[in-house]
Amino acid sequence: MRAIVSYGVAGAIVVVGALWLGSGVFVAGGNGPGKGERPIISFFSKDAEGAETTHHPAAEGAVDPALTIAQRVAEASGASAPAQSVRTETYTMQAMPVEVPLRGRTKAKNVTTITPETSGVVTAVNVTKGQAVKAGDVICTLEEGTRAAAVAQAEAALAQAQTAYDSNKALRDKGLAASNTGIAAETALRQAQTAFDQAKQEFDRAKVTTKIAGIVQDPVATVGSVLSPGQACATVVELDPMLFVASVPEARIARAELGLPAKVETVTGQTVDGKVSYIASLADDATRSFPVEIEIPNADGKVLSGITATATVTMGTVPAHLLPQSVLTLNDEGTLGVRSVKDGVVEFYPVTIISDSREGVWVTGLPPSIDVITMGQEYVVPGQKVNATNVTGKPDSVEAEAAADGVHS
Repeated sequence: MRAIVSYGVAGAIVVVGALWLGSGVFVAGGNGPGKGERPIISFFSKDAEGAETTHHPAAEGAVDPALTIAQRVAEASGASAPAQSVRTETYTMQAMPVEVPLRGRTKAKNVTTITPETSGVVTAVNVTKGQAVKAGDVICTLEEGTRAAAVAQAEAALAQAQTAYDSNKALRDKGLAASNTGIAAETALRQAQTAFDQAKQEFDRAKVTTKIAGIVQDPVATVGSVLSPGQACATVVELDPMLFVASVPEARIARAELGLPAKVETVTGQTVDGKVSYIASLADDATRSFPVEIEIPNADGKVLSGITATATVTMGTVPAHLLPQSVLTLNDEGTLGVRSVKDGVVEFYPVTIISDSREGVWVTGLPPSIDVITMGQEYVVPGQKVNATNVTGKPDSVEAEAAADGVHS
């Protein structure tokens, strides 16, 4: 009895093993992909003439075990596969701003040393460091000395010459004096006027004024010091407008133009709009870049000179497409691109990324208008027919989700 049970169990194992082996694939190594695969059942099935028969379970609606993985994928997703549902969105070409980032610093447009035009002892300093001044404000005052007396003497001589000229003119008008006598009187009057103007100008030079508005900085003269022409009474820094100075790489200098808009941001968190006001014609020998200046308004004087800052200069536009990064994919050769649908057929377009932004990636290489597959692009191949649902301008909804039920996720 024990032998009967043992033989029965062994026979059952043999039958089950035979059935399992008959449903599998025999692989002979060294023959390349697919070339060494044969259904095991083909070793036992013979046709009427004794030849091995080929089993086609795929014809019965099942997967043919004789097919390789690549053949099964091609059969399921190739051009002959059933139409698959995908979601598309229309993207059109638009102008992409070409922005060049620059790193530099702020710089005062003018730093002027206020000096007297004459010599003298400083009797008064009318400003302090950090004080804001306007054009025409008196910075220092020098002693008058003999300047006031010279003005008074020149004024008296001018009055005398004017009286002599008026008297001579009255006599000439009455015919009591020769007409040529007026030349000497007029010459004397002009000489007296010139002497008075010079004396008055020398007197006014005792008040040293600024020609620009700005902030007073060192050095500032002290009372009692003796100043000569060229020696500093004070320094005035002009803060409005302020300049941003940096260098443009030689690869981008061809697009640089005066008046281009720019946005300057300082390390202190200030953001100011400005325009390119200067482009150097000579490159720096060490960096092969061209110095540029951006003029920015600074009426409140909050942007100080010498602060590290960055600027973004808009140097025109180029035609490109703005796409979400999620639609980018690779083809079988590893080329970056997008899959699109045209007349119900999938197409692949290689693209070149030229810029990245928060809104997406800017790419070139696409036609002006294109229906890009935004969902399901990884499950279709070029040449495959698909059922495309275009959702351009439509918010996500139940209907849009239902239209893409066939899309694998």
